[in-house]
Amino acid sequence: MHRFYAPRDSFIADELVTLGQNETRHLRDVLRMRPGSVIHVFDGEGHEFRCELTEITRKHAIARVMNESDPASSESPLTLTLACAILKGEKFDLVVQKCVELGVSRLIPLLTARCDVRLGDRSNKLDRWRKIALEATKQCGRAKLMEIGEPVSLSDIASGPIDGAAILFSERDGSRLTDAMVTGRVTVFVGPEGGWDDAELTAAREGNIAVVTLGGRILRAETAAIAISALLQNRFGDLN
Repeated sequence: MHRFYAPRDSFIADELVTLGQNETRHLRDVLRMRPGSVIHVFDGEGHEFRCELTEITRKHAIARVMNESDPASSESPLTLTLACAILKGEKFDLVVQKCVELGVSRLIPLLTARCDVRLGDRSNKLDRWRKIALEATKQCGRAKLMEIGEPVSLSDIASGPIDGAAILFSERDGSRLTDAMVTGRVTVFVGPEGGWDDAELTAAREGNIAVVTLGGRILRAETAAIAISALLQNRFGDLN
């Protein structure tokens, strides 16, 4: 079943939904759909609906809501926020895509001391990452969009309140993951290709962020972000 996204304000009294221009172009020009076709529409807030197309124009499509349906991929009981150092080229694009598939709730692009990336126009970067997240959401069956925050530094997060547990994964000077206490909500920090510097590790500890080291493997930064997300979903979420 083909899935399309429409924000909640596109629904009219839970009876009709209007699809935007991009979604309409895809169903009309790529999929060659016509009025009468049955589709699934999700609102990005966790709800999905079985709908029948009733009208297709150049700029929008209208569908009649038939019934609410269960998303193919349910949300994890673990509210997982991943604060990941921004990586070069398409590496961060890969992290965005795989985090959606792994049920991450929120992704925070992280600016670090050894982060060798020039952001340029931040709004363009954020738009790109959010489009990647949307396409991944369609493909993996989730009905809730992963939030992508504005780029921030580790010290900005460490100096403020953090909802739930906080764990920083480091290649050195950390304790075991089994020592970490996680009950429902966790923010995890994954560093850049060059690793964390001493000041960042100090800031983490001063902000009551647990520093954890995984033994046995040397991982690329993008691999670490994906592997850690999967590991936490297995240990504390629903990936088991």
